[in-house]
Amino acid sequence: MPVTPQDMLELAKLVKQLCGLALDDSKGYLIESRLSQVAAEAGCDNYVELCRRALSGDRQLRTKVVDAITTHETLFFRDGSPFNVLKHRVIPDIIDAKANSPLSKRIRFWCAACSTGQECYSIAIVLSELLPNIASWNINILGTDIADSSIAQACRGTYSNYEIGRGMPPNYLHKYMQRDGANWKVRDSLRALVQFERRNLLEPFHDLGPFDVIFCRNVAIYFDPTTRRNLFHRLAERLTPTGYLFVGASESLTDLGPRFAPKMYCRGIFYQPNMAGQQVAT
Repeated sequence: MPVTPQDMLELAKLVKQLCGLALDDSKGYLIESRLSQVAAEAGCDNYVELCRRALSGDRQLRTKVVDAITTHETLFFRDGSPFNVLKHRVIPDIIDAKANSPLSKRIRFWCAACSTGQECYSIAIVLSELLPNIASWNINILGTDIADSSIAQACRGTYSNYEIGRGMPPNYLHKYMQRDGANWKVRDSLRALVQFERRNLLEPFHDLGPFDVIFCRNVAIYFDPTTRRNLFHRLAERLTPTGYLFVGASESLTDLGPRFAPKMYCRGIFYQPNMAGQQVAT
């Protein structure tokens, strides 16, 4: 189904309202490849009708639009360096900082826009490798995503050979995964560290937190500047005073002001927005 200029205008409004993604005229191909089938299955003659029905209260149709238009690209240990920073800098620092507190063994993570869950399970593996007695710790890794289909797979913790082949180190495979027919399934001991729920990052999340670490990678690149700025300031409010924020390898938050000055370790970059004014780590 070809996309007309009027279609593009209405779809851009719909998608931004539903999930914050900014579409422009160059994204016509994306609309045709991802939403044409949704429109056809819904019996819509054009994309304007699709928008009208989605906005009129058809929740199932809105869910299908979001699932189709959002990017589900992810893999285990994506980009590598954030997980090295976690292992060698962030987690040891958190443990030291909490050593004499009433919550000395409580560490909370949030993977915002977690897609199908590989990022969450990668963090769980790092923790399991670093903390041999992890069962005695109060570890909570929350994964959230706007796409129902992504959350469903993340909860199942089941991945194909192809998905496992994208980033899962061979020495971790049998330790943390088990065969499930033709697929691989996350072992219960690892799964127990993680929980998933559907969340829209445009909506309030003041009921969450505080978190010691937040991963919000490769999602804000699709937002307009105002939505992006608002998101990261709201994320900072969910961090502890010394909390750590990780963004995508191609992202930078330096335009958000000195509060978001980058810090570096093990060739990885992280932010501590609630510790503004500190020197950049080396």
